[in-house]
Amino acid sequence: MKLSCFLMGVLMAWGVAKADELADTLERVKPSIVGIGTYQKTRTPQVEFRGTGFVVGDGLHVLTNLHVLPTVLDQKKLEVLAVFTREGGKETLRPAEVVDNDGQHDLAVLKIAGNPMPSLNMGNSDKVREGESYAFTGYPIGVVLGLHPATHRATISAITPSAIPLQRAGQLNPAVIERLQDPYNIFQLDATAYPGNSGSPLYSPATGSVIGIINKVFVQETKESVLSKPSGITYAIPIRYADNLLKKALRKGE
Repeated sequence: MKLSCFLMGVLMAWGVAKADELADTLERVKPSIVGIGTYQKTRTPQVEFRGTGFVVGDGLHVLTNLHVLPTVLDQKKLEVLAVFTREGGKETLRPAEVVDNDGQHDLAVLKIAGNPMPSLNMGNSDKVREGESYAFTGYPIGVVLGLHPATHRATISAITPSAIPLQRAGQLNPAVIERLQDPYNIFQLDATAYPGNSGSPLYSPATGSVIGIINKVFVQETKESVLSKPSGITYAIPIRYADNLLKKALRKGE
């Protein structure tokens, strides 16, 4: 009985330690999480939220999903691409520009105006294993409730190809065909994300190192096109696909 109580106490203490670990890491991660959208002064509402991003590199670059960005901006009405941040307790808008993008992996790097922000470190996504636990932080319902990012835990359920062969020709579409020609591995997670989470960092609860980028729309439309309803499964693009893109973007800024 005493041994059982001792083991129970050890397990409970371990669980509390793991929870505190994420809480401590989150304090460092949240200042790097930004909203992505557009701003137009004469529009109602003036802000159109489109997804999440996170600060990388020199503190003036932001990594996000390409599908989060608008296809075109209404320049005649002075619509601008913007990054929304919380700095010093105040919500702030920073103009942004697209530096580079990778359509195959649905990634984009932005450069923001102003002073450098805290940036996140990139981890080694090649060492990720199924069954490991991670966390992601972003804006699942946009900025409806203000710039207060939400955090979710996630287990790597599977490391799987970005596209799978379909049962019927009628299920094919151009996006599926393109990805079937050159599939790559992605992370399948057991957590539920929403479209606003697209572009959120998937990171280690212990270190905050980013190993993936949440992708709710781009991947899901290929993986789950046979389903009539969303499954609640979430996917992430391994961060290694952003390495070269980010290096090129930083060189352009030199």
